[in-house]
Amino acid sequence: MLEIFKGHPTTTETAFPSPRVLVVDDDPDMRRMIVEFLSGNGLQATGAIERSEVGRQLARDDLALVVLDLRLGALSGLDLLREIRTRSDLPVIIVTGERRDEVDRVIGLELGADDYLTKPFSPRELLARIRAVLRRQAGQPGPRRTPIRYRFEGWTLDGRLRRLTAPDAAEVRLTKSEFALLWAFLGTPGRPLSRETLLQATRMHEDVFDRSIDVQVLRLRRKLDAGRATSMIRTERGIGYVFDVPVERL
Repeated sequence: MLEIFKGHPTTTETAFPSPRVLVVDDDPDMRRMIVEFLSGNGLQATGAIERSEVGRQLARDDLALVVLDLRLGALSGLDLLREIRTRSDLPVIIVTGERRDEVDRVIGLELGADDYLTKPFSPRELLARIRAVLRRQAGQPGPRRTPIRYRFEGWTLDGRLRRLTAPDAAEVRLTKSEFALLWAFLGTPGRPLSRETLLQATRMHEDVFDRSIDVQVLRLRRKLDAGRATSMIRTERGIGYVFDVPVERL
């Protein structure tokens, strides 16, 4: 159970504009308690669960961070995280249940979450995590809400437009699954990703036969590797796949 108690902002905390935080959790009591605690400790906190309201809050220019429960009802937390990451660098702290949610937590981090907490947790710890993420974000150069693009070997993948451009400037069409697969690879270049992780990332995890991811990788390789002596996507025996070329985040 989330421990709730009122805090009082210190002089240091009130010396700066209050960051706005969006709390997305389908448990109304949990959502209310988190919002009340954060609001009582120097933050502007708003709770939401309906897709229209979540979308409206995410469109705000003054939104500083999202606290996102991955186990939502009508919404999918992982899908919402993917949507955020294809449009902005908005900091996200994911919240998961107990040990059974470890896979979702790992996938959430690989999809670009900035930190995570496992229920039950202390609200003071959540507040400390939020402040730490906001401090790191404040120290990064460049605008926070610039749409994410990746560049590799002369290729460019635009997350906002969902467009892949080849070195000769030709647009290469990707299926929905191929885009999600490439996005997962580009977010973690040089790191082995298991088939389980890739199946989750491409929303194909309901398939019983996990070798279906091998077919997706093969199709993506055909589009990326024309004229290359070696593939950009290397097979890591017994683990999965690695995106094996340098990637620049724009």
